[in-house]
Amino acid sequence: MALPAPRLDDRRFQQFVDDAKRFIQQRCPEWSDHNVSDPGVTLVEAVAHMADQLVYRLNRVPEKNHLAFLDLLGMTLFPPSAARAPVTFWLAAPQPEPVVLPAGTEVATGRTETDEAVVFATDQDLALVPCELARLLTQGAGEAPADRTDEVAAGADVPVFAAAPQPGDLLLFGLSAAVPACAAVLRVDSRVDGVGVDPRQPPLVWEAWTPDGWARCEVSSDSTGGLNRPGEVVLHVPAGHRVSRLGGLEAGWVRCRVTAALPGQPFYTSSPTVRDAAAFTIGGTVGATHAEVVRGEPLGEAEGVPGQRVRLAQVPVVGDAVVEVSDGEGWQAWRCVPDFAASGPADRHFTLDATTGEIAFGPAVREPDGSLRQFGAVPAKGAALRAARYAVGGGRTGNVARGAIQVLRSSVPYIARVENREAARGGVDGETVAEARVRAPIALRAQERAVTARDYEELTRRAAPEAARIQCLAAGSDPADGENAVRVLVVPQAVTDRGGRLRFEQLVPGEELLARISAFLDERRPLGTRLAVGPPFYQGVTVVATVHCYRAAVADRVREEALDALYAYLDPLAGGALGRGWPFGRSLRSGEVFAALQRVPGVELVDEVLLHPADPLTGRRGDATDRVDLGPSALLFPFDHRVRVIEAR
Repeated sequence: MALPAPRLDDRRFQQFVDDAKRFIQQRCPEWSDHNVSDPGVTLVEAVAHMADQLVYRLNRVPEKNHLAFLDLLGMTLFPPSAARAPVTFWLAAPQPEPVVLPAGTEVATGRTETDEAVVFATDQDLALVPCELARLLTQGAGEAPADRTDEVAAGADVPVFAAAPQPGDLLLFGLSAAVPACAAVLRVDSRVDGVGVDPRQPPLVWEAWTPDGWARCEVSSDSTGGLNRPGEVVLHVPAGHRVSRLGGLEAGWVRCRVTAALPGQPFYTSSPTVRDAAAFTIGGTVGATHAEVVRGEPLGEAEGVPGQRVRLAQVPVVGDAVVEVSDGEGWQAWRCVPDFAASGPADRHFTLDATTGEIAFGPAVREPDGSLRQFGAVPAKGAALRAARYAVGGGRTGNVARGAIQVLRSSVPYIARVENREAARGGVDGETVAEARVRAPIALRAQERAVTARDYEELTRRAAPEAARIQCLAAGSDPADGENAVRVLVVPQAVTDRGGRLRFEQLVPGEELLARISAFLDERRPLGTRLAVGPPFYQGVTVVATVHCYRAAVADRVREEALDALYAYLDPLAGGALGRGWPFGRSLRSGEVFAALQRVPGVELVDEVLLHPADPLTGRRGDATDRVDLGPSALLFPFDHRVRVIEAR
């Protein structure tokens, strides 16, 4: 238990007024009218009000001292983290020349009567490179590729795959140029229909060649029904797409590969044919950060002394700032560093406090022999200082849903529209003083080393404040890990789609996030400890329930609210009895689902609840049971619930 902070003066306004009236009665008995209408009492209340303000400030002295001690320990507030999202720009029509969107291009969500627009800025340049179809090849499984370009140009019906298609058959499109991070349209003219596959889920995978091999392309839309009819396939080509040589032909290669059919998925009985094909670029995707870019902000003049500090006009700062110092002939860029420990006297370095926007240049430190040692260069006296570029933003408001970014704020020719095909995530509000006071004793105890499970969790939170949930399994928690093994489970932030549903891929942390956490913890773990950082095992569960509704209730509405209740209660981020996410390793029993459904408005009786273990990737469900057990590293994921509502007669 923390020691109680003393109140240096516990008197309040009314007590000051009462004491003053009592002293007036003792010192001046002839003043008998002590009502609020008396002018003298008004004067007494005014003085009492000012005294109350002085006491309030006096009682804040212990808090100020506490913050001063934290400052001496080097504790600073964590700045807000900015949400990020991939943003796709769509061209109004294919262009003959590349369209370049510079870094810092601003897009935003729509502004409403209640919500301000949330602004995002692109992280890097995006070039929408035009392309056309140069080559068309077919390749049977285990065979050499065959060039069919001339046959297609002549209008002949060319079989796409082997006569009896099998997994591994390929159709290769050779583009005239590499289109990294672009959206390419492949237009195919085919007259064959009904070859055995389901047009909604054909056993096909689209891939593009990169230096690391064939990388999968995301298919935005496919109106060909698995190459069965004339239509277009819109592919989002990965950023590593390169021109390469295949079969003696050089092009930017994209291929369609036949995969093995999943259980219940129809497969090709014969090969579709193609009589014409074309390709062109229609858009591109680039990462964007929740921030507004500020350029060319003057910061005043240099004083020519070590340790000078200046402030940016807008805060909080997202990322690093680009500061430039004038040398009389031009501007020299200085580099932002976390500290001056490795800075020499000639290094053009500065530090930045992202929360306050304070920029500090290198200090001079007195050595034991009395000499001064300079850490970082000092700008010349009278030199002009300016912030060439920095970004302002961050916070939870940037975690917008998929499809929310629709406004192009920067003027870019030929762009018809913009959208985010995935929700923005990673936005975290800045740390408050109260949160810093709680963190301080934990940081002092950890001392930059991870020993206990709580140490690992707190250090992981420092390395990745945007992570939604963190759980450390100490050595011995799971016998499968072996001795001296520590596993850190990370659940990333995820924004539900419209309708309040989470998709499984939203809960898989990115490689950059896991690498950053691993590198941070690896420097602080004890020798001999084996560290593993990754996502938990997501155990899908499908609830099949039957409920009875009241006579006055609308069955469809009860069904929707019952489904919402199930997804909310089993939510891995905000579910559970406490609303903090379903606990790691905690089993699910049907009785809990009964209770959750019984609380739904309009439900009179919960008749039956069946739990089915499910695989969120394949969609397969197991046998019905009344209990789903989880391992220590497992977490529930609600998947495809079914609710039957029986109306009252």
